[in-house]
Amino acid sequence: MAQQQVLFLDDLAVGEEFHSAEHSLTETQINDFARQFDPQPFHLDNAAAKESFFQGLAASGWHTAAITMKLLVSSLPLGSGIIGAGGEIQWPRPTRPGDALRVISKVLEIKPSRSKPDRGIVTVECLTRNQDGDVCQRMEIRLLVMRRPEQ
Repeated sequence: MAQQQVLFLDDLAVGEEFHSAEHSLTETQINDFARQFDPQPFHLDNAAAKESFFQGLAASGWHTAAITMKLLVSSLPLGSGIIGAGGEIQWPRPTRPGDALRVISKVLEIKPSRSKPDRGIVTVECLTRNQDGDVCQRMEIRLLVMRRPEQ
């Protein structure tokens, strides 16, 4: 497998898209994450989940966000890493057991810093979609991205 090119601020272009691999989600993963980080009945108990707003077992939004982060790290190869500088997150539909999630990231804006010429802020829209193409999470994030180090 070829190593992915590492990208820096000047390598990025507005409109550029990055596509991740897939991550399949199981009921066990949903339950394990929920027990540790978001222990609510609609993440832990099928019967309770059917009677909830979600009408069935749903992954925590924070679980979906964690999977998104994993997929971002492997699909958006920033030389300085994925360093968040704020943003907004939405979960328009639940993530369910059996969903195969993938992330499509699109560069919306690139703003080089005026005061720190070695970096800039890149705004990226990240859509986490399931196997049917439904958006389970939408994130618009601002990332701190460094310029390529001088050799």
